[in-house]
Amino acid sequence: MPRPALADALKTAELLYDRATLDGVIRRMGGEVHGALRGEVPVYLTVMNGGLIFAGALALAIPGDLEFDYAHATRYHGGTHGQELGWIQRPRTDLAGRTVLLADDILDEGYTLRAIRDHCLAAGARRVLIAVLCEKRHGRTAPGIRADFVGVAVPDRYVFGFGMDYHEQGRNLPGIYALKETA
Repeated sequence: MPRPALADALKTAELLYDRATLDGVIRRMGGEVHGALRGEVPVYLTVMNGGLIFAGALALAIPGDLEFDYAHATRYHGGTHGQELGWIQRPRTDLAGRTVLLADDILDEGYTLRAIRDHCLAAGARRVLIAVLCEKRHGRTAPGIRADFVGVAVPDRYVFGFGMDYHEQGRNLPGIYALKETA
């Protein structure tokens, strides 16, 4: 089955946040993270693939040292509906006694982020902070998960761009888009 064309989606999608707005939001978040770290050097875990673009930009906005690693777990497997969590790559850094800063593109239902956070805590992390570029505002968030740092709120619609994909396309779009609501 051919995947839907990104160009077709962009014809009717709504631009929620442009690059300039996102740059300002990420600068603000960098200052907030820096204040919360109080001089600590955290293990900075990018949640792949979606968190890559945001995590890179946020890392540049944090005026302190970071030790980089990544985690790759997914429930989507290229689709739009979550399934059972599958680990592709667990962090390789020793997390015992460390502060971990998870950077991801979006907190939607939060099952993947919760599983990664719980893995870090089980590996001995002293604390886990979560930074997300977007947070969907709805009542379906998994119990016990919240972001410590949030860039922007997005509607409860299919969003893509700036790390988030439209059927594995469009992660490198410089803004955040939402598909039009359907009746």
